[in-house]
This record gives sequence, structure tokens and C-alpha cells, in this order.
Amino acid sequence: MRLLLLGGTSEASELARVLSAHPDIEATLSLAGRTARPAASPLPTRIGGFGGIEGLARYLRESATRAVIDATHPFAAQMSANAVAACAQAGVALAVLTRPPWRLEAGWREVGDAGEAAEALGATPRRVLLTVGRLSAGAFRAAPQHHYVLRSIDAPDDPPPNTELVLARPPFTLADERQLMTSRRIEIVVSKNAGGEATRAKLDAARELQLPVLMIRRPPASGATTFHDVDAVLRWLHGAAS
Repeated sequence: MRLLLLGGTSEASELARVLSAHPDIEATLSLAGRTARPAASPLPTRIGGFGGIEGLARYLRESATRAVIDATHPFAAQMSANAVAACAQAGVALAVLTRPPWRLEAGWREVGDAGEAAEALGATPRRVLLTVGRLSAGAFRAAPQHHYVLRSIDAPDDPPPNTELVLARPPFTLADERQLMTSRRIEIVVSKNAGGEATRAKLDAARELQLPVLMIRRPPASGATTFHDVDAVLRWLHGAAS
């Protein structure tokens, strides 16, 4: 059975390790190429886009792919929408592997996007821990009065002024997050609602330190069959193969 795994997350890495031990599944990992040094994978890997819906549908047909697992980041809405449309065109089964979103807690405020988050920081200068990824960092140029500690795997192209860049790859421990926030005198945390455990510690540290959190809401789900654990995906795959 030929399978395309759309990756770029810790969930995709876990599934790739499991699939590599299944000789009956011929899986290929696809990465968008937005991370300069992606983590190594045991699966054959292609990097770069497909050329939109038509390009992905053509790839699925020409490679005789029978199933697609979308394990991209919860905020990769365009890729997920393309996967739904391309799989429908090519007649290929599709499922999503993703982490559940975090539930809002006291002291958190939810906003619709990075632009709203920048505005919600207010006019008074604050020290901000910014953990929204390099592609969304530019939105905070609209609020240059703040001091940003921007943590990202790769450096953004257009960070806001007055930014300290911290390059790091998750997971992070609670002790690490507590030390980062206290040493930089952080006053507020800005995060996407990515969910999962790899970056959860920043929220636990913010709660301990009684810091407010601005949480960017996830885009709507693609509508495809969705699972939150690898075992459920494997059961679905065996059903799709039969």
C-alpha cells in the first residue's frame, strides 16, 4: 500500500517511525520546506510543494498512492484544504492526524489571528514572549512599542523591531520555560493554539508565574476524518487497504 504522509509535526515524526516498521506500507514523507534543518526521518522524504490542488492530485494518481495522512501543523490550513480537494479528485482516502487544541484557562484571551494579537497587546510597552512561528512574526511590526523575545526554530525574514531572537526546537521543559520567562522579565505570552505536549510547558510556566496569555485561535478544521493518536490512524489505514 502506497501512502503519502504530509508532515512537519511531532505527530508526523512519530507516525513515520511506526510506518517504517511496516513493510506492507510504502510510505513517503512530504515536507513543505519551511524549516531549514528538518529533523531526520526513517521514511523517504520529498521537500517542497506540489503545485496546488491539481499538482497534488496528479502526484497521487501518478504514484498510485492509496491513502494520505495529513499530519501538518494545525495552522497549515491551505495545505489541509488542498489535501481534501486533491484526494477527492484522485479518489484517494484521506485522514488527519493532529493534536487536540488547548482549552482556554483563566487569564487567557483568544484572538483570531496574529494581527489581532498584535493589536491586543495594547499601547503600553510590554515585554512579550512571542511563540507564533517565524511566518507570523511580521504581524507584530504593527506594534513596535513592545520588547519581543521571539522563539522560533528558524529566524523570521521580517521580525518586529526591538526583538531578541531565541532559536530553539521543542520540546521544552517547565524549568526551561520558567527560566526563560523570569530571566527576560516576560509580562505576557503570545502563542498559537497548536495543542499537544511539546510546547505545553510554556503555558504551565505562565500559569505558575501568573502571566496573561494571548492565544491565537486555530483555523477551522478541514472536515476530513480526524484522529489524535497513531494507533487510531493505523487501524484506519488497515481499513482503507482492505
